[in-house]
Amino acid sequence: MQSRCHWEQDTSITICINLLWISIASGYGAHEGVLPGIPAVEGSTICLGRDSLEASPIALIPWSAMTPTPSRRRGVCALAIVLLTTAGCSTGTASAALSHGLPAPIREVLPNGMRLIIQEHRAASTVAIHLWTGVGGRDESVGERGFSHFAEHMLFKGTATRPRGFVETEVESVGGRTNAGTSNDYTFYYLLLPAARALPGIALIADMVLNSVFDPTELTREREVVFEEVRLNEDNPRSSLGRQLYGLLYQEHPYGRPVLGDAADLRAATQETLRGYYARYYVPNNMTLVVVGPVDPAAVRAAALEAFGTRPAASYARSPLPVPGRFEGVRDRAVERPERQTQLGLAWLGPPLGHADMAAVDVLGHILGGSRSSRLNQALRERARLVSSISGWYGALQGAGAIGITAQLEGRDADAVERAILAEIERVRSEGVTPDELTRAITASEAEREFSRETVEGLALAYGRAETTWNLEEERAYVDRVRKVTRAEVQAAARRYLTASYARLTFVPRARTP
Repeated sequence: MQSRCHWEQDTSITICINLLWISIASGYGAHEGVLPGIPAVEGSTICLGRDSLEASPIALIPWSAMTPTPSRRRGVCALAIVLLTTAGCSTGTASAALSHGLPAPIREVLPNGMRLIIQEHRAASTVAIHLWTGVGGRDESVGERGFSHFAEHMLFKGTATRPRGFVETEVESVGGRTNAGTSNDYTFYYLLLPAARALPGIALIADMVLNSVFDPTELTREREVVFEEVRLNEDNPRSSLGRQLYGLLYQEHPYGRPVLGDAADLRAATQETLRGYYARYYVPNNMTLVVVGPVDPAAVRAAALEAFGTRPAASYARSPLPVPGRFEGVRDRAVERPERQTQLGLAWLGPPLGHADMAAVDVLGHILGGSRSSRLNQALRERARLVSSISGWYGALQGAGAIGITAQLEGRDADAVERAILAEIERVRSEGVTPDELTRAITASEAEREFSRETVEGLALAYGRAETTWNLEEERAYVDRVRKVTRAEVQAAARRYLTASYARLTFVPRARTP
Protein backbone atom coordinates (compact mmCIF):
# COMPACT_ATOMS: atom_id res chain seq x y z
CA MET A 1 0.00 0.00 0.00
CA GLN A 2 1.85 3.08 0.61
CA SER A 3 5.38 3.24 -0.47
CA ARG A 4 7.45 0.14 -0.30
CA CYS A 5 9.47 -0.63 2.67
CA HIS A 6 12.62 -2.51 2.81
CA TRP A 7 13.59 -5.12 4.90
CA GLU A 8 11.50 -6.33 8.63
CA GLN A 9 10.34 -5.67 13.52
CA ASP A 10 9.27 -7.73 12.89
CA THR A 11 10.11 -9.27 14.32
CA SER A 12 9.16 -7.95 13.62
CA ILE A 13 8.22 -7.29 9.35
CA THR A 14 7.57 -6.50 5.21
CA ILE A 15 10.10 -4.28 4.14
CA CYS A 16 10.80 -0.90 5.19
CA ILE A 17 14.35 0.02 5.62
CA ASN A 18 14.85 0.39 9.33
CA LEU A 19 13.68 -1.85 12.05
CA LEU A 20 10.92 -1.31 14.41
CA TRP A 21 10.64 2.33 14.90
CA ILE A 22 7.55 3.81 16.34
CA SER A 23 6.38 7.23 15.32
CA ILE A 24 5.42 8.93 18.50
CA ALA A 25 3.39 11.49 16.63
CA SER A 26 1.21 8.94 14.95
CA GLY A 27 1.94 5.77 16.79
CA TYR A 28 3.20 3.89 13.76
CA GLY A 29 6.12 1.57 13.55
CA ALA A 30 8.57 2.15 10.88
CA HIS A 31 8.41 -0.16 8.03
CA GLU A 32 7.11 -3.10 6.33
CA GLY A 33 8.85 -6.22 7.05
CA VAL A 34 9.45 -4.96 10.51
CA LEU A 35 11.21 -6.94 13.20
CA PRO A 36 9.63 -6.19 16.51
CA GLY A 37 11.64 -4.35 19.06
CA ILE A 38 14.90 -3.74 17.26
CA PRO A 39 15.67 -0.03 17.31
CA ALA A 40 17.09 2.12 14.59
CA VAL A 41 19.08 5.13 15.57
CA GLU A 42 18.90 7.77 12.95
CA GLY A 43 16.30 9.32 10.71
CA SER A 44 12.95 7.94 9.78
CA THR A 45 12.49 4.66 8.06
CA ILE A 46 12.58 4.69 4.29
CA CYS A 47 9.93 3.03 2.22
CA LEU A 48 9.90 2.99 -1.50
CA GLY A 49 6.76 3.92 -3.29
CA ARG A 50 4.28 6.69 -3.22
CA ASP A 51 4.61 8.34 0.09
CA SER A 52 6.23 7.68 3.35
CA LEU A 53 4.05 6.74 6.23
CA GLU A 54 4.20 10.26 7.47
CA ALA A 55 6.30 13.34 7.44
CA SER A 56 6.48 13.62 11.18
CA PRO A 57 9.70 12.68 12.95
CA ILE A 58 10.20 9.12 14.04
CA ALA A 59 10.98 8.46 17.64
CA LEU A 60 12.38 5.14 18.70
CA ILE A 61 11.11 3.07 21.52
CA PRO A 62 14.17 0.92 22.00
CA TRP A 63 12.55 -1.47 24.41
CA SER A 64 8.88 -1.95 23.86
CA ALA A 65 6.72 -4.86 24.83
CA MET A 66 4.53 -4.27 21.81
CA THR A 67 6.58 -5.22 18.84
CA PRO A 68 5.84 -3.46 16.61
CA THR A 69 6.14 -2.72 14.38
CA PRO A 70 4.70 -1.27 11.24
CA SER A 71 5.78 0.45 8.18
CA ARG A 72 4.88 2.31 5.19
CA ARG A 73 4.50 1.95 1.56
CA ARG A 74 1.23 2.04 0.56
CA GLY A 75 2.46 -0.83 2.34
CA VAL A 76 2.26 -3.19 5.12
CA CYS A 77 3.72 -4.26 8.35
CA ALA A 78 2.74 -7.47 9.88
CA LEU A 79 2.66 -8.91 13.35
CA ALA A 80 0.65 -11.77 14.65
CA ILE A 81 -2.91 -12.70 14.85
CA VAL A 82 -5.11 -13.81 17.63
CA LEU A 83 -8.51 -14.75 16.29
CA LEU A 84 -11.19 -14.03 18.83
CA THR A 85 -14.24 -16.20 18.40
CA THR A 86 -16.60 -14.29 20.64
CA ALA A 87 -19.59 -12.98 18.74
CA GLY A 88 -21.74 -9.99 19.47
CA CYS A 89 -21.03 -6.41 20.43
CA SER A 90 -19.21 -5.24 23.54
CA THR A 91 -17.41 -2.30 25.06
CA GLY A 92 -14.29 -2.22 27.17
CA THR A 93 -14.31 -3.30 30.78
CA ALA A 94 -14.21 -0.90 33.68
CA SER A 95 -10.63 -1.87 34.45
CA ALA A 96 -9.65 -0.71 30.98
CA ALA A 97 -11.67 2.45 31.61
CA LEU A 98 -11.32 5.66 29.71
CA SER A 99 -8.12 6.33 27.81
CA HIS A 100 -7.27 9.99 27.27
CA GLY A 101 -10.83 10.81 28.38
CA LEU A 102 -12.33 8.65 25.63
CA PRO A 103 -15.24 6.23 25.91
CA ALA A 104 -14.36 2.56 25.72
CA PRO A 105 -14.06 1.16 22.19
CA ILE A 106 -16.93 -0.84 20.75
CA ARG A 107 -15.97 -4.30 19.52
CA GLU A 108 -18.27 -6.49 17.47
CA VAL A 109 -17.97 -9.68 15.46
CA LEU A 110 -20.07 -9.33 12.30
CA PRO A 111 -22.24 -12.23 11.12
CA ASN A 112 -19.58 -13.40 8.65
CA GLY A 113 -16.88 -13.49 11.33
CA MET A 114 -15.15 -10.21 10.58
CA ARG A 115 -14.26 -8.13 13.62
CA LEU A 116 -15.13 -4.44 13.90
CA ILE A 117 -13.66 -2.01 16.45
CA ILE A 118 -14.98 1.56 16.71
CA GLN A 119 -13.41 4.20 18.93
CA GLU A 120 -15.13 7.56 19.20
CA HIS A 121 -12.60 10.39 19.44
CA ARG A 122 -14.58 13.62 19.29
CA ALA A 123 -11.56 15.89 19.79
CA ALA A 124 -10.01 14.74 16.51
CA SER A 125 -10.60 16.28 13.09
CA THR A 126 -9.45 13.21 11.17
CA VAL A 127 -10.44 9.58 11.08
CA ALA A 128 -8.08 6.59 10.99
CA ILE A 129 -9.38 3.53 9.15
CA HIS A 130 -7.31 0.36 9.51
CA LEU A 131 -7.81 -3.05 7.97
CA TRP A 132 -5.78 -5.83 9.59
CA THR A 133 -5.46 -9.37 8.33
CA GLY A 134 -3.83 -12.33 10.00
CA VAL A 135 -1.25 -13.20 7.41
CA GLY A 136 2.48 -12.57 7.36
CA GLY A 137 5.83 -14.13 6.73
CA ARG A 138 5.14 -17.00 9.14
CA ASP A 139 2.29 -18.28 6.95
CA GLU A 140 4.27 -18.69 3.74
CA SER A 141 5.09 -22.15 2.46
CA VAL A 142 7.98 -23.13 0.22
CA GLY A 143 7.41 -21.36 -3.10
CA GLU A 144 5.50 -18.51 -1.40
CA ARG A 145 8.28 -16.75 0.51
CA GLY A 146 7.56 -13.02 0.34
CA PHE A 147 3.99 -13.35 -0.96
CA SER A 148 2.42 -11.56 2.04
CA HIS A 149 4.42 -8.43 1.36
CA PHE A 150 4.13 -8.69 -2.42
CA ALA A 151 0.33 -9.00 -2.17
CA GLU A 152 0.26 -5.97 0.09
CA HIS A 153 1.92 -3.94 -2.65
CA MET A 154 -0.54 -5.15 -5.25
CA LEU A 155 -3.62 -4.09 -3.30
CA PHE A 156 -2.75 -0.48 -4.13
CA LYS A 157 -2.62 -1.14 -7.85
CA GLY A 158 -6.24 -1.27 -8.85
CA THR A 159 -9.52 -3.08 -8.31
CA ALA A 160 -12.31 -4.18 -10.60
CA THR A 161 -13.85 -0.69 -10.36
CA ARG A 162 -10.88 1.52 -9.39
CA PRO A 163 -7.96 1.88 -11.81
CA ARG A 164 -4.32 2.37 -10.90
CA GLY A 165 -3.96 5.83 -9.35
CA PHE A 166 -7.07 5.66 -7.19
CA VAL A 167 -5.01 6.55 -4.12
CA GLU A 168 -4.13 9.96 -5.54
CA THR A 169 -7.69 10.52 -6.75
CA GLU A 170 -9.61 9.48 -3.64
CA VAL A 171 -7.16 9.86 -0.77
CA GLU A 172 -4.42 12.37 -1.44
CA SER A 173 -6.70 14.78 -3.32
CA VAL A 174 -8.74 15.33 -0.12
CA GLY A 175 -5.68 15.74 2.08
CA GLY A 176 -5.49 12.15 3.28
CA ARG A 177 -2.78 9.55 3.22
CA THR A 178 -2.54 5.79 3.11
CA ASN A 179 0.00 3.08 3.66
CA ALA A 180 0.45 -0.48 4.79
CA GLY A 181 2.86 -2.81 6.53
CA THR A 182 3.71 -6.49 6.60
CA SER A 183 5.28 -8.44 9.43
CA ASN A 184 5.78 -12.00 10.51
CA ASP A 185 2.32 -12.15 12.09
CA TYR A 186 0.11 -9.74 10.16
CA THR A 187 -0.48 -7.31 7.31
CA PHE A 188 -2.33 -4.05 7.76
CA TYR A 189 -3.58 -1.18 5.61
CA TYR A 190 -4.58 2.25 6.75
CA LEU A 191 -6.27 5.42 5.59
CA LEU A 192 -6.05 8.75 7.40
CA LEU A 193 -8.80 11.05 6.11
CA PRO A 194 -10.80 14.14 7.01
CA ALA A 195 -13.56 13.03 9.35
CA ALA A 196 -16.26 13.74 6.77
CA ARG A 197 -14.70 11.08 4.51
CA ALA A 198 -15.02 8.24 7.03
CA LEU A 199 -17.82 6.32 5.31
CA PRO A 200 -16.39 6.60 1.77
CA GLY A 201 -13.05 5.56 3.28
CA ILE A 202 -14.55 2.34 4.62
CA ALA A 203 -15.93 1.54 1.16
CA LEU A 204 -12.54 2.30 -0.39
CA ILE A 205 -10.48 0.10 1.93
CA ALA A 206 -13.01 -2.72 1.51
CA ASP A 207 -12.68 -2.52 -2.27
CA MET A 208 -8.88 -2.58 -1.97
CA VAL A 209 -8.69 -5.69 0.17
CA LEU A 210 -11.59 -7.61 -1.38
CA ASN A 211 -11.45 -6.80 -5.09
CA SER A 212 -7.87 -6.21 -6.18
CA VAL A 213 -7.20 -7.46 -9.71
CA PHE A 214 -3.45 -8.21 -9.57
CA ASP A 215 -2.87 -6.89 -13.05
CA PRO A 216 0.09 -8.75 -14.64
CA THR A 217 1.73 -5.55 -15.87
CA GLU A 218 1.53 -3.98 -12.43
CA LEU A 219 2.79 -7.20 -10.89
CA THR A 220 5.93 -7.05 -13.03
CA ARG A 221 6.54 -3.45 -11.98
CA GLU A 222 5.97 -4.09 -8.29
CA ARG A 223 8.27 -7.08 -8.28
CA GLU A 224 11.15 -4.75 -9.16
CA VAL A 225 10.09 -2.39 -6.39
CA VAL A 226 10.24 -5.25 -3.90
CA PHE A 227 13.70 -6.25 -5.12
CA GLU A 228 14.85 -2.68 -4.64
CA GLU A 229 13.53 -2.78 -1.08
CA VAL A 230 15.57 -5.91 -0.46
CA ARG A 231 18.69 -4.17 -1.76
CA LEU A 232 18.11 -1.10 0.37
CA ASN A 233 17.50 -3.26 3.40
CA GLU A 234 20.76 -5.09 2.93
CA ASP A 235 22.61 -1.80 2.43
CA ASN A 236 21.37 -0.49 5.78
CA PRO A 237 23.50 -2.05 8.53
CA ARG A 238 20.96 -1.72 11.32
CA SER A 239 18.06 -3.24 9.43
CA SER A 240 20.28 -5.97 8.05
CA LEU A 241 21.65 -6.70 11.51
CA GLY A 242 18.14 -7.05 12.89
CA ARG A 243 16.94 -9.36 10.16
CA GLN A 244 19.98 -11.61 10.37
CA LEU A 245 19.91 -11.64 14.16
CA TYR A 246 16.32 -12.87 14.09
CA GLY A 247 17.35 -15.49 11.57
CA LEU A 248 20.15 -16.66 13.86
CA LEU A 249 17.98 -16.73 16.99
CA TYR A 250 14.98 -18.40 15.32
CA GLN A 251 16.81 -20.93 13.20
CA GLU A 252 14.48 -23.37 11.41
CA HIS A 253 11.45 -21.47 12.73
CA PRO A 254 9.01 -19.37 10.63
CA TYR A 255 10.05 -16.24 12.54
CA GLY A 256 13.59 -16.73 11.33
CA ARG A 257 12.63 -16.17 7.68
CA PRO A 258 12.89 -12.69 6.12
CA VAL A 259 9.48 -11.14 5.55
CA LEU A 260 10.73 -9.81 2.23
CA GLY A 261 10.96 -13.35 1.07
CA ASP A 262 12.99 -15.40 -1.37
CA ALA A 263 14.09 -13.93 -4.71
CA ALA A 264 13.37 -17.13 -6.65
CA ASP A 265 9.83 -17.37 -5.24
CA LEU A 266 9.13 -13.73 -6.04
CA ARG A 267 10.44 -14.08 -9.59
CA ALA A 268 8.20 -17.10 -10.13
CA ALA A 269 5.07 -15.39 -8.77
CA THR A 270 2.26 -14.97 -11.28
CA GLN A 271 -1.15 -13.34 -11.21
CA GLU A 272 -2.66 -16.75 -10.53
CA THR A 273 -0.34 -17.82 -7.71
CA LEU A 274 -0.25 -14.46 -5.93
CA ARG A 275 -3.99 -13.95 -6.22
CA GLY A 276 -4.57 -17.49 -4.97
CA TYR A 277 -2.43 -16.75 -1.91
CA TYR A 278 -4.35 -13.53 -1.28
CA ALA A 279 -7.74 -15.23 -1.64
CA ARG A 280 -6.75 -17.87 0.91
CA TYR A 281 -6.09 -15.39 3.71
CA TYR A 282 -8.18 -12.29 3.00
CA VAL A 283 -11.37 -13.78 4.37
CA PRO A 284 -13.78 -12.23 6.91
CA ASN A 285 -12.83 -14.24 9.99
CA ASN A 286 -9.17 -13.36 9.39
CA MET A 287 -9.74 -9.60 9.15
CA THR A 288 -10.38 -6.71 11.53
CA LEU A 289 -11.63 -3.23 10.64
CA VAL A 290 -10.68 -0.47 13.10
CA VAL A 291 -12.19 3.02 12.86
CA VAL A 292 -11.03 5.79 15.22
CA GLY A 293 -12.18 9.40 15.07
CA PRO A 294 -15.16 11.74 15.50
CA VAL A 295 -17.59 9.22 14.06
CA ASP A 296 -21.13 7.97 14.60
CA PRO A 297 -20.76 4.31 15.63
CA ALA A 298 -24.12 3.35 14.12
CA ALA A 299 -23.19 4.88 10.76
CA VAL A 300 -19.78 3.21 10.83
CA ARG A 301 -21.34 -0.15 11.61
CA ALA A 302 -23.83 0.23 8.77
CA ALA A 303 -21.03 1.18 6.36
CA ALA A 304 -18.94 -1.78 7.47
CA LEU A 305 -21.84 -4.18 6.99
CA GLU A 306 -22.53 -2.77 3.55
CA ALA A 307 -18.87 -2.94 2.48
CA PHE A 308 -17.85 -6.24 4.05
CA GLY A 309 -21.05 -7.99 5.08
CA THR A 310 -21.82 -9.54 1.71
CA ARG A 311 -18.57 -11.49 1.72
CA PRO A 312 -19.54 -14.98 2.90
CA ALA A 313 -18.09 -16.52 6.03
CA ALA A 314 -15.11 -18.81 5.55
CA SER A 315 -13.85 -21.81 7.48
CA TYR A 316 -10.28 -20.50 7.63
CA ALA A 317 -8.27 -21.38 10.72
CA ARG A 318 -4.66 -20.31 11.06
CA SER A 319 -2.09 -23.06 11.42
CA PRO A 320 -0.52 -23.16 14.88
CA LEU A 321 3.09 -22.12 15.24
CA PRO A 322 5.74 -24.46 16.59
CA VAL A 323 7.57 -23.38 19.71
CA PRO A 324 11.03 -21.97 18.84
CA GLY A 325 13.68 -24.55 19.50
CA ARG A 326 15.76 -24.07 22.63
CA PHE A 327 19.50 -24.29 22.23
CA GLU A 328 22.58 -24.50 24.43
CA GLY A 329 25.52 -22.15 24.31
CA VAL A 330 26.15 -19.30 21.90
CA ARG A 331 25.03 -19.27 18.28
CA ASP A 332 27.74 -17.16 16.71
CA ARG A 333 28.06 -15.57 13.29
CA ALA A 334 30.36 -12.87 11.93
CA VAL A 335 29.61 -11.05 8.67
CA GLU A 336 31.94 -8.75 6.78
CA ARG A 337 30.43 -5.40 5.81
CA PRO A 338 31.68 -2.26 4.03
CA GLU A 339 31.04 0.00 7.04
CA ARG A 340 33.97 1.09 9.19
CA GLN A 341 32.36 0.51 12.58
CA THR A 342 31.55 -2.85 14.06
CA GLN A 343 27.93 -3.70 14.89
CA LEU A 344 27.21 -6.20 17.65
CA GLY A 345 23.86 -7.86 18.29
CA LEU A 346 23.01 -10.24 21.12
CA ALA A 347 19.58 -11.87 21.38
CA TRP A 348 17.83 -14.26 23.74
CA LEU A 349 14.52 -16.10 23.38
CA GLY A 350 11.86 -14.25 25.35
CA PRO A 351 8.15 -14.41 26.20
CA PRO A 352 5.48 -13.95 23.49
CA LEU A 353 2.64 -11.46 23.50
CA GLY A 354 0.28 -11.97 26.39
CA HIS A 355 2.70 -14.02 28.49
CA ALA A 356 2.65 -13.45 32.24
CA ASP A 357 6.29 -12.27 32.10
CA MET A 358 5.75 -9.69 29.37
CA ALA A 359 5.47 -6.63 31.59
CA ALA A 360 8.46 -7.63 33.73
CA VAL A 361 10.62 -8.13 30.63
CA ASP A 362 9.44 -4.76 29.31
CA VAL A 363 10.62 -3.08 32.52
CA LEU A 364 13.84 -5.08 32.53
CA GLY A 365 14.57 -3.79 29.05
CA HIS A 366 14.15 -0.19 30.06
CA ILE A 367 16.50 -0.68 33.00
CA LEU A 368 19.19 -2.34 30.90
CA GLY A 369 19.10 -0.35 27.69
CA GLY A 370 16.06 1.87 27.29
CA SER A 371 17.55 5.33 27.83
CA ARG A 372 20.71 7.35 28.38
CA SER A 373 20.45 6.64 32.10
CA SER A 374 20.14 2.88 31.56
CA ARG A 375 22.73 0.53 32.97
CA LEU A 376 24.32 -0.45 29.70
CA ASN A 377 24.51 3.10 28.39
CA GLN A 378 26.06 4.39 31.58
CA ALA A 379 28.51 1.52 31.99
CA LEU A 380 29.68 1.04 28.40
CA ARG A 381 29.16 4.43 26.77
CA GLU A 382 29.49 7.05 29.48
CA ARG A 383 32.06 5.46 31.79
CA ALA A 384 34.07 2.89 29.82
CA ARG A 385 33.74 4.67 26.43
CA LEU A 386 33.56 1.29 24.72
CA VAL A 387 30.60 1.98 22.41
CA SER A 388 29.28 4.87 20.37
CA SER A 389 25.70 3.68 20.95
CA ILE A 390 23.94 0.85 22.74
CA SER A 391 20.32 -0.07 23.32
CA GLY A 392 18.17 -2.89 24.59
CA TRP A 393 14.94 -4.11 23.02
CA TYR A 394 12.18 -6.61 23.45
CA GLY A 395 10.24 -7.84 20.44
CA ALA A 396 7.08 -9.74 21.40
CA LEU A 397 5.40 -11.72 18.64
CA GLN A 398 2.31 -13.87 18.87
CA GLY A 399 4.21 -17.11 19.14
CA ALA A 400 7.57 -16.09 20.59
CA GLY A 401 9.64 -13.21 21.84
CA ALA A 402 13.17 -11.88 21.49
CA ILE A 403 15.20 -9.90 24.00
CA GLY A 404 18.22 -8.18 22.55
CA ILE A 405 21.02 -5.69 22.82
CA THR A 406 22.62 -3.92 19.88
CA ALA A 407 25.69 -1.72 19.90
CA GLN A 408 28.04 0.20 17.62
CA LEU A 409 31.73 0.05 18.48
CA GLU A 410 35.27 -0.17 17.25
CA GLY A 411 36.23 -3.67 16.18
CA ARG A 412 39.12 -3.96 18.63
CA ASP A 413 36.65 -3.55 21.52
CA ALA A 414 34.17 -6.27 20.51
CA ASP A 415 35.23 -8.85 23.11
CA ALA A 416 35.40 -6.24 25.87
CA VAL A 417 31.94 -4.94 24.98
CA GLU A 418 30.37 -8.38 25.11
CA ARG A 419 32.03 -9.13 28.45
CA ALA A 420 30.79 -5.83 29.86
CA ILE A 421 27.23 -6.45 28.64
CA LEU A 422 27.17 -9.91 30.19
CA ALA A 423 28.61 -8.53 33.42
CA GLU A 424 25.80 -5.97 33.73
CA ILE A 425 23.24 -8.69 33.01
CA GLU A 426 24.78 -10.87 35.70
CA ARG A 427 24.54 -8.00 38.19
CA VAL A 428 20.81 -7.81 37.60
CA ARG A 429 20.48 -11.58 37.86
CA SER A 430 22.40 -11.77 41.14
CA GLU A 431 21.70 -8.42 42.83
CA GLY A 432 18.42 -7.26 41.32
CA VAL A 433 17.52 -3.65 40.51
CA THR A 434 17.11 -0.59 42.69
CA PRO A 435 13.78 1.04 43.64
CA ASP A 436 14.74 4.15 41.66
CA GLU A 437 15.53 2.09 38.56
CA LEU A 438 12.18 0.34 38.81
CA THR A 439 10.28 3.63 39.19
CA ARG A 440 12.07 5.25 36.23
CA ALA A 441 11.49 2.22 34.00
CA ILE A 442 7.80 1.97 34.82
CA THR A 443 7.34 5.68 34.19
CA ALA A 444 9.19 5.44 30.86
CA SER A 445 7.17 2.44 29.69
CA GLU A 446 3.91 4.10 30.63
CA ALA A 447 4.86 7.38 28.96
CA GLU A 448 5.90 5.69 25.72
CA ARG A 449 2.65 3.80 25.39
CA GLU A 450 0.45 6.74 26.31
CA PHE A 451 2.30 9.13 24.01
CA SER A 452 2.10 6.75 21.05
CA ARG A 453 -1.66 6.44 21.52
CA GLU A 454 -2.55 10.13 21.73
CA THR A 455 -3.65 10.32 18.08
CA VAL A 456 -6.33 8.53 16.11
CA GLU A 457 -3.56 6.83 14.10
CA GLY A 458 -1.82 5.59 17.22
CA LEU A 459 -4.99 4.20 18.77
CA ALA A 460 -6.02 2.46 15.56
CA LEU A 461 -2.59 0.88 15.27
CA ALA A 462 -2.59 -0.33 18.87
CA TYR A 463 -6.13 -1.70 18.69
CA GLY A 464 -5.67 -3.43 15.34
CA ARG A 465 -2.42 -5.02 16.32
CA ALA A 466 -3.78 -6.20 19.65
CA GLU A 467 -6.94 -7.68 18.11
CA THR A 468 -4.89 -9.46 15.47
CA THR A 469 -1.98 -10.71 17.54
CA TRP A 470 -3.06 -10.55 21.13
CA ASN A 471 -6.22 -9.29 22.87
CA LEU A 472 -7.83 -5.86 22.82
CA GLU A 473 -8.73 -5.72 26.49
CA GLU A 474 -5.28 -6.97 27.53
CA GLU A 475 -3.74 -4.21 25.43
CA ARG A 476 -5.88 -1.56 27.06
CA ALA A 477 -5.05 -2.85 30.55
CA TYR A 478 -1.34 -3.35 29.84
CA VAL A 479 -0.15 -0.16 31.54
CA ASP A 480 -1.80 -1.35 34.75
CA ARG A 481 0.25 -4.55 34.49
CA VAL A 482 3.45 -2.57 34.07
CA ARG A 483 2.66 -0.41 37.11
CA LYS A 484 2.39 -3.54 39.25
CA VAL A 485 5.78 -5.02 38.27
CA THR A 486 8.03 -5.60 41.27
CA ARG A 487 11.80 -5.68 41.69
CA ALA A 488 11.59 -9.40 42.40
CA GLU A 489 9.73 -10.01 39.13
CA VAL A 490 12.35 -8.08 37.14
CA GLN A 491 15.16 -10.09 38.71
CA ALA A 492 13.29 -13.35 38.11
CA ALA A 493 12.78 -12.41 34.45
CA ALA A 494 16.51 -11.73 34.04
CA ARG A 495 17.34 -15.10 35.55
CA ARG A 496 14.76 -16.90 33.44
CA TYR A 497 15.55 -15.42 30.03
CA LEU A 498 19.01 -13.82 30.04
CA THR A 499 20.93 -17.07 30.28
CA ALA A 500 24.17 -18.36 28.78
CA SER A 501 22.29 -19.46 25.66
CA TYR A 502 21.97 -16.63 23.16
CA ALA A 503 22.62 -15.59 19.57
CA ARG A 504 25.59 -13.35 18.77
CA LEU A 505 25.89 -11.59 15.41
CA THR A 506 28.77 -9.30 14.56
CA PHE A 507 29.13 -7.06 11.52
CA VAL A 508 32.85 -6.45 11.06
CA PRO A 509 34.56 -4.08 8.63
CA ARG A 510 35.60 -5.81 5.46
CA ALA A 511 39.34 -6.23 5.11
CA ARG A 512 40.77 -3.66 2.74
CA THR A 513 42.56 -5.01 -0.27
CA PRO A 514 46.03 -3.61 -0.93
